[in-house]
Amino acid sequence: MQSANRKSKPKATALTRLAFLCTLHFALCTLPTGCSSPLSPSASDPSPRPPPSPLRAIDRLDKDRYAGLPAPEAADAPPVAPPPGEKYTSRFADRPTVALSLEDARAAVLENNLDLRVVLTDPLIQSELLRAEEAKFEAVFVPFVSTAEVSAPVLNTTAANQQKRVSFGGEVDVPLRSGGRASVNFTETRSKTNNPFYAFNTAFDSSLTFSLSQPLLRNAGRRVNTHSIRIAALNRDISEAATKLEVIRQLAAADRAYWRAYAAARALQVRQQQYDVGLAQLARAQRRVDAGAAADLEVTRAQAGAASQLEQIILAEKNLLDQQRELKRLLNIPGLEIGTKTLISTATDPDPVRYAFDAARLADLGVDNRMEMLELELRLAQDYSSIEFAKNQALPSFTLDFQYAIPGLGGNLSSSIDQLTGANFRSWSATIRGEIPLGNEAAKARVQQAILTRLQRLSTREARALAIRQEVLGAVDAIDAAWQRIMAARQSVILAARTLEGEQRQFDAGIRTSTDVLDAAARLANEQTSEIAALADYQIAQVDLAFATGTLLGAGKVEWSPHDPRIGQPAHGDPTPFSWPPYNNPAGKRTPAQAEIERQAGQQGPPEIPKRE
Repeated sequence: MQSANRKSKPKATALTRLAFLCTLHFALCTLPTGCSSPLSPSASDPSPRPPPSPLRAIDRLDKDRYAGLPAPEAADAPPVAPPPGEKYTSRFADRPTVALSLEDARAAVLENNLDLRVVLTDPLIQSELLRAEEAKFEAVFVPFVSTAEVSAPVLNTTAANQQKRVSFGGEVDVPLRSGGRASVNFTETRSKTNNPFYAFNTAFDSSLTFSLSQPLLRNAGRRVNTHSIRIAALNRDISEAATKLEVIRQLAAADRAYWRAYAAARALQVRQQQYDVGLAQLARAQRRVDAGAAADLEVTRAQAGAASQLEQIILAEKNLLDQQRELKRLLNIPGLEIGTKTLISTATDPDPVRYAFDAARLADLGVDNRMEMLELELRLAQDYSSIEFAKNQALPSFTLDFQYAIPGLGGNLSSSIDQLTGANFRSWSATIRGEIPLGNEAAKARVQQAILTRLQRLSTREARALAIRQEVLGAVDAIDAAWQRIMAARQSVILAARTLEGEQRQFDAGIRTSTDVLDAAARLANEQTSEIAALADYQIAQVDLAFATGTLLGAGKVEWSPHDPRIGQPAHGDPTPFSWPPYNNPAGKRTPAQAEIERQAGQQGPPEIPKRE
């Protein structure tokens, strides 16, 4: 038993020492100046219960906090039913008005629209990305300076081999479009040693090295290595196509907003005229009652009929305000912001002319001219390049490394350089290294993914072409339908006006009541509103047809340039972001319309936009 205990003592002592060392290490790690304890939580550990985020909380609208606002001005106050017999005063009666033609509206959109200002920067961003990709083949100069001191032992002696080296030089590294890299390196080294076996205690070593590394399969070839440049160039073209589409979209939106504002203003006039008809009927009924030819109920009927028209006026005024704000937002003319009280009066009236369009040819034009189709074609070009690149990446990797060196050595710098320039000594080496993946499933999957993406985009192109044809054909049908609506509405207006005149004559004869007259007046107002809506829809349908074919309505030769926000003006030195024949502005000048609005912005009364010759 004693011998067994003696044998176990070394093991127990070793375990005791190990336990002591682990305890000491744990204690040192828990100190503030030491490492953190593996058992204690760290600040970088994720919290089991994250604190509540303000993004997840939804505030309540405190209506009482924002309810204490001053009463609206008289011009902005909602309409109130006037006493019987008094004429209704519109809330827009005292507001200033500025006349704006459709051509002026288009020019204002081109120059001031904020959405266009945003999108005009995209081509510049893509151009900078393209420039960055093209710079991947720029040469790199690498200067260097190094110093070292070595103390090495000498065999069978206690002496040391002391050596000091100072090296300096430079290298020019040139990436090649073929995928390789070529470099030229010059290194000059001054070494000093106390080794007695060296011919010189101080030696100068000059070296001129030419190196070439060229892939043979994977990443080899000009087309593969310029893949990223092609993708960036196509992205720039896609950005320009999207910008052109946005320019067309904003011009079309301005045209639509212009005609909707026209329709809203004319609809308000119709409702006000209907109210005036009600007042005239009230006066006519009062005269008959005063003459004893009708009962007092006729006056009450006329008052009720006139008062019922106020709701239609209120709705028409609200619609006009909405359309005015939309038009002002698109135009963004200084002095005519959306918060101003100035109203825009549409100076251009619709001129409906019937057109017999060739729908099939227009559909072909839309497919050929739409920027969405051009964008898809550019995407398909990117897909083709991506397939080629993926196929190249699936090849084995073989690289040829070649190096040619001319050394020089001497006791001083000049002798070392002379030996280098004399090329008395030359050396070279060539190596081919390979890398062959076993299976290569990831690269094969990327090839198939690129192929499937292209096939998917081809199907998308066919679907989009079909959608464009449908859009063009629908726009043509909308123009035909709007024209027929105009004809039908005009006939209905004529008949409704005759009916109103007949009802008024029969009322004067005592055959009809005020209710019959006011019903006829309401039908006339509804038919007039329908005619106005048909006229506006006919103009908007033409705008939709132009947009569906990728063209503009009433504006030709519009040329845009990218806008550089860093300098506050378009890129490439253009004075304005757009060039349009009616608005060829010299650098730094405003259009006549905008200059007049800015001049009169601080004056009383509405600013006037000069008419274009």
